[in-house]
Amino acid sequence: MIESKINKELERKIDLYVNGRLDAEQVDELWSELIQDEYYMDYMKSVANLKAVIDRKQAAKPSSKVHSFRKVAQYAAAAAVILIASVVGVLNMNPSGDFSVSPIAQIGLDVVRDAEGVSATVTSDVIRRAIRLATDGEVQEAISLLQSELEEVKEPQLKAEIALSLGSIQYNNGNYSSSIENFKIVTAQENIEVLTLEKGYWFLGNTYFQLDRLEEAGDAFQKAYELNGAYSRVAKTYVDALENVSR
Repeated sequence: MIESKINKELERKIDLYVNGRLDAEQVDELWSELIQDEYYMDYMKSVANLKAVIDRKQAAKPSSKVHSFRKVAQYAAAAAVILIASVVGVLNMNPSGDFSVSPIAQIGLDVVRDAEGVSATVTSDVIRRAIRLATDGEVQEAISLLQSELEEVKEPQLKAEIALSLGSIQYNNGNYSSSIENFKIVTAQENIEVLTLEKGYWFLGNTYFQLDRLEEAGDAFQKAYELNGAYSRVAKTYVDALENVSR
């Protein structure tokens, strides 16, 4: 009976996410749960695929009244795909039953949760603008905007958030060397939110991993694990896997 309730709760969270009704922290928590549950990872993919089919059918019907909803739905579907891409293929089971790992393909930006297509939890107007630019394909303009702002900002939390967004956009475009520098800016800030710091180490580890700098990747994943937050369990999986590689 308890297991049934837990599963129903996870299904509810997945439904809320696909419909764009979870904030960034809740999405991180959902991610950590899905990584541990293969059945619900498949369930998530099915829901996202169904959502995309429905959205395409709705988009084929011309109606100005549903324009705003359709825009939110499109961003929600895109975000679902990003979340899945950030997890599926990361953990792979080999024939012996052991897990192997690979770096995440894309870092999900905080797109999706409102009519503007950006999470309501993103309070910086500059970051919101940069995310919109990046998702619209104006990547270099988004990078330039964040770089300029990063040079001006002194407040540690905001500086970390800008560097995190900048590094994420660069990572998604294969500019790993630059993204490393920005993720290191995140981890260098003092007295910032634990979740922000954790993301900094998690993404830094993945960036080192992309460049086959495995020892540095392991160190970054270890620090993410030690923060004991949303990324702790998956970070520990990476730490263990990389230790096995180095033996």
